[in-house]
Amino acid sequence: MRLLAVFLAVCIVLLQWPLWIGKGSWLKVWQIESQVSEQKKQNDKLAARNAAMDAEVRDLKTGTDAIEERARNELGMIRADEVFFQILDGRNSTPSPTTIPAVSGPAAVKPTESGPSAVPLDAAKPAAPLMSAH
Repeated sequence: MRLLAVFLAVCIVLLQWPLWIGKGSWLKVWQIESQVSEQKKQNDKLAARNAAMDAEVRDLKTGTDAIEERARNELGMIRADEVFFQILDGRNSTPSPTTIPAVSGPAAVKPTESGPSAVPLDAAKPAAPLMSAH
């Protein structure tokens, strides 16, 4: 009788082996489910990025505002009737990254001793790095 119980226990273990460890086991299913959830997260991020790019493409095709904004920010372009002002920091001689395009005629701006100075540039010339006279 004892031999029969041991034999049945071994048979049960052998039948359970593929379910828990073999090909198509629960362990493999759990691993694949975690991979699928990670891939879904990555797909959601990419779908959001694609939607943003699609909106930007539609905006570039239909309107001129986005093109003008890119020309101003990335290429430093200004309109013919504008005066370009570049703000210089009084503490060092390198220009600060802050630039302010103004829609007004030529104006003389006096720099202050304590704060940054505004230097008007000619609209026909490209913006070049300026040096402070402090």
